Amino acid sequence: MTDTPTNHPSPPLGLKAFSLAGRVGIITGLANDNSIAFGCARALHALGATFIVSYASEKSEPFVMPLAEAMGRPEYCLCDVEDEASLAGLFDRARRRWGRLDFVIHSIAFAPLEDLHGRVTDASAAGFGLAMDVSCHSFIRMARHAEPLMDRGGALLAMTYHGADQVVGEYNLMGPVKAALQSTTRYLASELGPSGIRVNTISPGPIRTRAASGLKDFDTLAADATARAPLRRLVTIEEVGNTAAWLIGDAGAAVTGGIHYVDGGHHNEFGGG
Repeated sequence: MTDTPTNHPSPPLGLKAFSLAGRVGIITGLANDNSIAFGCARALHALGATFIVSYASEKSEPFVMPLAEAMGRPEYCLCDVEDEASLAGLFDRARRRWGRLDFVIHSIAFAPLEDLHGRVTDASAAGFGLAMDVSCHSFIRMARHAEPLMDRGGALLAMTYHGADQVVGEYNLMGPVKAALQSTTRYLASELGPSGIRVNTISPGPIRTRAASGLKDFDTLAADATARAPLRRLVTIEEVGNTAAWLIGDAGAAVTGGIHYVDGGHHNEFGGG
């Protein structure tokens, strides 16, 4: 006979384990209908979740506002993660609306083009620092804001790419930055796990998001993924969203500290996984 800790009851079985009814959270990084954040929002809405969606600037509004219906008409919030007051305001809106959080999705990455298109050897200190701040440390700041709102446990998710594990020529500076994000995921999972907060990273294959459009020779990355991935195709933002939903819900209740590949098996062709 195995004892089940009273503070961690067994999750529901079957389809109920995938329901997100009653779950509330924040999804960051919406830019347009190609955003991974949009795929996550659609998947989570379909399973019953309610959330606030953030976007980075007023320039994005013509592209993000028409997407509301497909996401269940969530509350929108303009949030610049470089501005601590702006980030704190995002989490304060969640606190005032629900008094708690069940999940946060970090789908944000940035590097200055001159550093992203050059060699890592030649990366400027300012460019490297900015890429690390926006793409990695902002996840730490989000975890810090989320922790007191997740007193009943919760899930934190970030997005990476297998260029963090293996050298991918076109990925350049973002390789070391995403490697730092993956290591951050493991440390956050260790630190926050005793509070019932799970931390995971999803590693999609190439997707033509706004951030990816800044990569030099993105078409080469996409063609390589199509040719070498066992499934012989690119993945969709909806498939990434479905994985996010699994990790947030009771179906993923015992999963934390992991890098979860949604890339048609492409990472295996590089010896990863």
